[in-house]
Amino acid sequence: MRGWGSRISVWVLAVAGLAACGDSSTDEVVDRSDYVETGDLEAITARGRLRVAIPGNLGGAPSLPRQGSPVTYQQELARSFADTLGLDVELVPVWSLGEMIPMLEQGRADIIAANLTITDARRERIDFSVPIAHVREQLLVGARDDSIHKESDLAGKRIMADPHTSFWDTLLDIRKRVPSLELVERLPKMDDEDVLDAVAAGAIDGTVRDSNIVAMYLGYRQDLKPAMALTDDRAIAWGVRPNTPALREALNRFLTHQQLTRPPEEVYSADFDEIKQRKVLRVLLRNTAASYYLWRGELAGFEYELAKRFADRHKLRLEVIVPPSRQAMLSWLREGRGDIAGGFWSGAAPAGLAWTHRYHEGLPTLVGRARDKDLTELSQLRDRRIAVVPDSAAWAWLAARQIEHGYKLLPIDDDLVTEEIIDKLADREYDMAVVDDHRLSVELTLHDDIHRLFPIGEEVPQHWAVRAEDSGLLAALDEFLKKEYRGVFYNVTYKRYFENEGRIRRQQSERVDRGDGTLSPFDTLARKYGEQYAFDWRLITAQMYQESRFDPKAKSDAGARGLMQLLPSTAKQLGFTELYEPETNVHAGVKYLDWVRDRFPEDLPIADRVWFSLAAYNAGIGHVADARRLAVKKGLDGDRWFDNVEQAMLLLSRREYAQQARYGYVRGIEPVNYVQQIRSRYLAYVRLLEERPGNAAAPMSEEKFVAMLLTDNMRH
Repeated sequence: MRGWGSRISVWVLAVAGLAACGDSSTDEVVDRSDYVETGDLEAITARGRLRVAIPGNLGGAPSLPRQGSPVTYQQELARSFADTLGLDVELVPVWSLGEMIPMLEQGRADIIAANLTITDARRERIDFSVPIAHVREQLLVGARDDSIHKESDLAGKRIMADPHTSFWDTLLDIRKRVPSLELVERLPKMDDEDVLDAVAAGAIDGTVRDSNIVAMYLGYRQDLKPAMALTDDRAIAWGVRPNTPALREALNRFLTHQQLTRPPEEVYSADFDEIKQRKVLRVLLRNTAASYYLWRGELAGFEYELAKRFADRHKLRLEVIVPPSRQAMLSWLREGRGDIAGGFWSGAAPAGLAWTHRYHEGLPTLVGRARDKDLTELSQLRDRRIAVVPDSAAWAWLAARQIEHGYKLLPIDDDLVTEEIIDKLADREYDMAVVDDHRLSVELTLHDDIHRLFPIGEEVPQHWAVRAEDSGLLAALDEFLKKEYRGVFYNVTYKRYFENEGRIRRQQSERVDRGDGTLSPFDTLARKYGEQYAFDWRLITAQMYQESRFDPKAKSDAGARGLMQLLPSTAKQLGFTELYEPETNVHAGVKYLDWVRDRFPEDLPIADRVWFSLAAYNAGIGHVADARRLAVKKGLDGDRWFDNVEQAMLLLSRREYAQQARYGYVRGIEPVNYVQQIRSRYLAYVRLLEERPGNAAAPMSEEKFVAMLLTDNMRH
């Protein structure tokens, strides 16, 4: 079996001397800015934009923030700093720390917002802000490795690091005292998670990270642990060019104020006046499709968007915290780990807590399998097993009528989300189930054998939770929710998450053969940019249809635009803005697909590399990476999409798997269907055109035709 994990050893044994994402000897910079500016604050202000180099991927979200990620915190600080200057902010994600400082020097970024350890070597090139934190460099090892406790234990160990980092310098210093310590350079195209996987798999013995980043990793990975601290506390700061004293002074004033007002403790109780002084609102949310998740590198979720709107209205930085279970949300709220607990709470508020004004009304609804689709009343349910959450309004309503109608109530875990309940129903673990109606519109498009039957009781008001003593916060939330509930913003957001069935499954009603010898009105553009980026133009056309149905003015509820449905933020990072112009959009979409493909190893099977790229285009690179790792853990082939990684992708909709994934929950059925539907249409295009003698759909030049998907490549 070709497993993804097996390739880790190949990376580690590869030729040394390479650094991740760039040539360490030339400081070559990828041009991610549309202008060069080396001036001070006055010149930056004249341009109206502050360019901030950050670590991460395209989209700027390195992982799903779960418990105050320091990376996310720094990005929010950068946005706030730009706002205080009256400037637009442009976050410029950079894969390699070695690329960041040259970008700053060359005027393609204005500041660096990252964990930069202040060193003498760096001071010779850039200036630093005041320290933003103090951290220790820690050695990360596999969870079962108990062989390293002190420096002398590093003898004979193989430790990986990026030569551009202070970690490398620390290891070089240790090697003077422990000569047999072997330093392994992080290889090109290895991201952080790849390195961590190599450690967990035992391909290398360890890697080094700052202690605040280690804490972030341990929030979702149980296969790693810190073995020892390699340094004492060290200051980390942001970077600016040496010739920008006014910018540095403004940044220092801002960061000093933030440090003075930021809570030094993670657990505290605060009412609204204190929250406004701290300028941070902590909201406890679940990592589910209804509340909070990553989509194409953007944070999303109905509850997340409501909370973000409230925080923005009061000029607060929103910090989302993801507890391990639904019930933990309320205990964490009581303990002071958050200020608000989302979760669609109903019924009577527990002791010590208070409900806000309603922000949603859930209608408990009975669902069943195909054989039950014509049932309309309780009298037809005798001897049926109905799964219901105990202590819910639906349970009480059904229990009061149970003797009369003779059905059996089965308690189900309150921690199960709707998709898990529906999956269990489809697997026949029970005959019927009760779920809130607002999630059914999406779920039932994914299960042809599951049907909505009839309501169980009346609509139930649902609320956020706060501590009972936080009367000021409760009053502010009540005022906000009374104004927003059923308003324009609320209705648009609600429709996006709970009524947009077409986003999940679109009907392929358009004929493959248009009857005029073409596949689409945009064949010329598909050929042009397919040739330029080495994709079969028919594959690009199939993807274009899947994304927009060939409508150049298409706009999704999430803001994706045009023929290839790109988010403006993603397109901007690729250098494109006019997304409703067909040629611009197709060029941007194919360029992004090429960028995504380049994130996957070249030694993958040719077809699977394309399927992975399409899945990542739809769901985000991070979710595909999580699915590949999970596939290997489940004994599947992490290098194959069909029947392997696609199966792992489906598992990431389940809580037990999503909690251990760096990018968290994903509606796995969406990328699975997306790839399958594009593949089916692509094959139909190929067959259609190959049946026409002399058709202009001849293959592209051999040297650029590296991504061509021939029929004999198909394994599914």
